[in-house]
Amino acid sequence: MSIIHLSNVVAITGASGGVGRATAREFARKGYKIALLARGKEGLEGTRKDVEALGGKALTLETDVSEYEQVASAVERIENELGPISIWINNATLGVFSPVKEMKPDEYKKVTEVAYLGQVYGTLAAYERMRQRNSGSIVMISSPMAQRGIPLQSAQSGAKHAISGFFDAFRAELLHDMSNINLNMVHLPALNTTHFNWTKSRLANKLRPMGKVYQPEVAARAIYYAAHHNQRDIHVGSSTIKTVLGNALFPGLMDGLLAKNGYPDQQTEEAEDPNRPDNFEQPVHEDRGAHGDFDDIAADQSLELEAAMNRGTTTLLAVGAGLLTAGLIYWVKNKD
Repeated sequence: MSIIHLSNVVAITGASGGVGRATAREFARKGYKIALLARGKEGLEGTRKDVEALGGKALTLETDVSEYEQVASAVERIENELGPISIWINNATLGVFSPVKEMKPDEYKKVTEVAYLGQVYGTLAAYERMRQRNSGSIVMISSPMAQRGIPLQSAQSGAKHAISGFFDAFRAELLHDMSNINLNMVHLPALNTTHFNWTKSRLANKLRPMGKVYQPEVAARAIYYAAHHNQRDIHVGSSTIKTVLGNALFPGLMDGLLAKNGYPDQQTEEAEDPNRPDNFEQPVHEDRGAHGDFDDIAADQSLELEAAMNRGTTTLLAVGAGLLTAGLIYWVKNKD
């Protein structure tokens, strides 16, 4: 069911690069007034220019989503300067690539504050305004890590699991209250974004997205669709569906597969510069755009997304993916 919004104001966190930047462009093409939230001034300015080049109006707000007061202040400015927020997109995240044995307690705290509490804080601040109007959409961003933890990304995996629990609980409450506010979750696959160029890492080689890689514009289309349709979950990419189904059916076998492949599949063969800047404590003060270094292998379309947007074929696709996953796991298990 399509959703009618009372205004054309959207707020996007993590808007300085990657998925957030691609999503801002997607909404700009549709005539939205866009609030751009992130820590990095240079990236925000780059996104603002993108939006305005497409004929849109943008408001930039340097905001750390791990601080609720900053998020609430941003919401107040948005509503005062652009109008009532009709759509809130929780896209900001943070991560560390590192084995658990080398992780520090403060790193788990920081990732949790940004990647989990950042989504909670954004949801709370936007919901407070939307509840007064009984209208609006809140989009939460997740990945297969919400169901299946990935080695070398334990902090992010924990945060994604937490997001899933919060989402389940809050969505049930909205249904109980018969609220007209829409809450849904977009599950994203490996993406060719700036995330791999500025995320903190202790790995010897340069980072790469694991599995089939998609362009951030695919994610942006999914997010735009989610904001306008009352659909609980939208899974983007074949790897997303395979991972979720595989873990549900054969979690022990997935442990073994990821123990073997999870380390090499998240790194290139090129050595990493140990002195490269990362965005863990402070934003990287550069405008790096939306795309990462993997344009040559990134797909610009997802059949799974197309199926999600045309729900009559979704069941058939899910059954096919399940059979494919089961067959693949059986082959791996018995190939020796």
